[in-house]
Amino acid sequence: MKRIRLATVALLAATSLLLTACMPGFSRPAPDTSEPTGESVAADLEQYYHQVIEWEWCDGEFHCATAEVPLDWSEPQGASIEIALIRAPAEGESMGSLLVNPGGPGGSGVDQVRDGVDYAASERLRRHYDIVGFDPRGVGASDAVSCYDDPDVLTEFIYEVIPHEAGTDEWLDAVEESNARFGEECLEHTGELLGLVDTVSAARDMDVLRAALGDERLNYLGYSYGTLLGATYAELHPEKTGRLVLDGALDPATSDFDVTAAQAQGFESAMRAFLADCLTGEECPFSGSSVDEGMAELAGIFDRLDASPLRAEDGRMLGSSAMFTAVILPLYSQDTWGYLSQLIADVKSGSAELAFSLADAYNGRNPDGTYADNSTEAFIAINCLDYSSTSTRESLPAEAAELARLAPVFGPLMSYGGTSCDEWPFPPTRDRQPIAAAGSAPILVVGTTNDPATPYKWSVALAQQLENGHLITYEGEGHTAYNKSNSCVNDAVDGFFIDGTVPESDPLC
Repeated sequence: MKRIRLATVALLAATSLLLTACMPGFSRPAPDTSEPTGESVAADLEQYYHQVIEWEWCDGEFHCATAEVPLDWSEPQGASIEIALIRAPAEGESMGSLLVNPGGPGGSGVDQVRDGVDYAASERLRRHYDIVGFDPRGVGASDAVSCYDDPDVLTEFIYEVIPHEAGTDEWLDAVEESNARFGEECLEHTGELLGLVDTVSAARDMDVLRAALGDERLNYLGYSYGTLLGATYAELHPEKTGRLVLDGALDPATSDFDVTAAQAQGFESAMRAFLADCLTGEECPFSGSSVDEGMAELAGIFDRLDASPLRAEDGRMLGSSAMFTAVILPLYSQDTWGYLSQLIADVKSGSAELAFSLADAYNGRNPDGTYADNSTEAFIAINCLDYSSTSTRESLPAEAAELARLAPVFGPLMSYGGTSCDEWPFPPTRDRQPIAAAGSAPILVVGTTNDPATPYKWSVALAQQLENGHLITYEGEGHTAYNKSNSCVNDAVDGFFIDGTVPESDPLC
């Protein structure tokens, strides 16, 4: 969980994919420029909708470019900002562009395509579509949120161990002071853009990208937070929807407390699934013989770290908050459960090194103390604009008690985050409400039954809210399902994108 203890735990687990790109040939022609749709728009938007995307070779066999969008959509005649793009050209005859977003908020679509296009989209899709990654406003290589000159500012904000019991007035005062100080740093370094990185603005940017790329309708694949971005687009421009797939959905109507509660229960359920598997092996680091005993042992580890944090070799102190981040990262995928076993064993032996390695991977922190990207800052800035909170300082104790009831181990660690954005420099710009996208083309919503980060019930809710939503259920573990679960899910999604096939009913994959 991010240091600011936002109600929404980060919805993107970093996946490191080391791929070797083909070296560019010496006689390659320059990539084609785009042919905008030329559609009729308001005069002050023509410069954006009619712009030509000028692609250049980059990172091996990819094409890179930037597009311009209004800084403030309420004043499109004013200043503009740049959106970074990357394209993996279709390996066969192209059906057009397929925009992809990895989640976050704060995840880089440019990095997603450049570092792992085969992870983002199947081989079948890559044959038929130009896969286009983009960094939403505020993120990565686009005009981005920035909050520091010295990366130690962010490290202290994320990893600081506050020397008071969580929930006490002294602790809350310290958290509020830290949040306010960091918000001021972000405003100083980012300026006006900090208040304009909301999801509605980003979805409007996507319509400019669609038109500038030459697509009459938007084809889109969004993961995790990317589902909210896609659903928001569909609500704004239902008549422009082509084929949209939303995998690991957020429920746009869920309150901030219900988001936290559902995620606490989701991570708790995933941890219990891990323990059930772990306890059948010979090298499980938990000493008990049942899942309940394992959960109690994990709670004891968190309690001991609260009372006496472990010092890492670099001097950082491992408290329960950083340990929680380290624990949840391997829960995003069953393939990484082995890291969780080693983590528990190391911490029980008094070592904090693997815990910080995992927490650093989650937060994008490099071994030298710098950060690989601005995902943490963007995550905070976007969420604080997107979500209004109903929590008050007076309501926090009751909310904490309810979280502890619903998720006895993880609930307490996710408490007291409901007022985290109160000190942010800008107020929220949208309310939580259902998205129907009336008049849209069919939209597929993919949900995993034991997804720890975006619980399955959110996918069910979004599919029901959408006037033309269709649910694809993957019965399994992990965060998101397409291209990482089974052929049933992949065939449903690929068939929809390539042939327009809409399943008659949920295939229950």
